[in-house]
Amino acid sequence: MSKDGRLDFPKLLDAFQHFFRENSELWIERFDYKEAGPQLLMQAFLQRIVNNGGRIDREYGLGRRRTDLLVQWPMDEHLGFHGPVQRVVIELKILHKSLEATIEEGLAQTADYMDRIGTEEGYLVVFDRTPEIPLEAKILVRQARHGEHRIRAWGM
Repeated sequence: MSKDGRLDFPKLLDAFQHFFRENSELWIERFDYKEAGPQLLMQAFLQRIVNNGGRIDREYGLGRRRTDLLVQWPMDEHLGFHGPVQRVVIELKILHKSLEATIEEGLAQTADYMDRIGTEEGYLVVFDRTPEIPLEAKILVRQARHGEHRIRAWGM
């Protein structure tokens, strides 16, 4: 956590990327619906941190579209949700098209959700489930822009 009470999401997502690299094969095989496995693993990972006082809204409705995760974190523990709140949009994508097309689509969605919720903080996570590509080749962290929004993208 930073001095102003915000969660450091780039650091959290870096930690998740490391966790995913080491544990995903073991955990994802336990899910009946393989497409949902990476997303459920991400939610479980974040829930441990956010349970400390924040909230994760899943499939949060924003207009007619839904963002995968909206994390809300009170920045003043004494005021809780009655004071300043950090709102973070996290869009999760399973790679079905090319990496570039998936990232471009995900950036557009993330930026749209950021506009709708009124936040400056949004992240995109792309899960590549292609079995013939080694996990190390799927790992990426990239700074991107969509319109006026700076969005960091993680691949795994």
